[in-house]
Amino acid sequence: MTEFKALFDTYSWEEVKQSIYAKTAANVERALASGKRSLEDFKALISPAAEPYLEQMAQMSHAISQKRFGKVIQLYVPLYLSNECNNICTYCGFSFDNKVRRKTLSEKEILQEVAAIKKMGYDHVLLVTGEANHTVHVDYFKKALDLVMPHFSNVSMEVQPLDQDEYEALIPKGLHAVLVYQETYHREDYKIHHPKGKKSNFDYRLGTPDRLGRAGIHKMGLGVLIGLEDWRTDSFFTALHLSYLEKQYWKSKYSISFPRLRPFSGGLEPKVNMDDRELVQLICAYRIFNEEVELSLSTRESEVFRNNVLKLGITSMSAGSKTNPGGYAVEPQALEQFEIDDERSPAQIAQMIKAQGYEPVWKDWDVALSQ
Repeated sequence: MTEFKALFDTYSWEEVKQSIYAKTAANVERALASGKRSLEDFKALISPAAEPYLEQMAQMSHAISQKRFGKVIQLYVPLYLSNECNNICTYCGFSFDNKVRRKTLSEKEILQEVAAIKKMGYDHVLLVTGEANHTVHVDYFKKALDLVMPHFSNVSMEVQPLDQDEYEALIPKGLHAVLVYQETYHREDYKIHHPKGKKSNFDYRLGTPDRLGRAGIHKMGLGVLIGLEDWRTDSFFTALHLSYLEKQYWKSKYSISFPRLRPFSGGLEPKVNMDDRELVQLICAYRIFNEEVELSLSTRESEVFRNNVLKLGITSMSAGSKTNPGGYAVEPQALEQFEIDDERSPAQIAQMIKAQGYEPVWKDWDVALSQ
């Protein structure tokens, strides 16, 4: 059985990094002029050599996005079901060694949160948990989906990686998409940041999209936590992973997210800082490289930044997010997983989108379409 690991193991992190930083202006111009961009072109577009071409890249990214997706932005909101976690992750507020009060929502509390989210206008919800197999396991997810599905047209999940048969049990319940970020593709640094728990198994996490593809998921979300390692090299491996998956599991759709390392109580300082211009460069590089992939930007980013990049290739945004279980109605003041920067309400975000000539979309998928 072929998996991404076989391809991944043929690459050297250091050689890829050197190749990216060796790209020249001529490489960038060739990538911009190309009809179909290769992974080598993507290296050029994320390289330091591409920085002087940012305006050209932004214009091209804008044009490609309008041609493929039109002038719409999908809105979604995370619903945190639990902050219980068995993993130690150096960057996360839910880490096992972080002394916070743990909570997993009951069925009644889930419905309270659902009611609050529906009042905000949402029809697309992302279910999120820590990774604690003894409490938030497949049976819990099944019950959560049974409770949530009658109220939303689109339900996604961002939980611990599961086995293929477990995904196969959740998809008939209405699960539309699964987000699973590798955090970093640097194997040695991954071990440093994940010293304890099931998440410490780099290869099992790396193989999750393959298990999702074989299970027949409608959409997968990929990404890395920007700041753990060199963002350019990590982004290349994300693009490599995406290209592999699109060929192997061509019936599934794909999205990329751009979470920059954000503070939490006692949090980790980024090893590598990415400034706003560099994040714009990365967003544009992905869009120019891949016209089909959806690009998502969360409330981790500031309102000024989100306003300015809306037209550059982003297709979905969260708004009014709470990153603690019960944050919308049950326990609004509890410790969040990370700090929110853009604190505007969903209505305010929708108005901002309209003011830029775009349409906010609360629903862009219905389970009836998959029948």
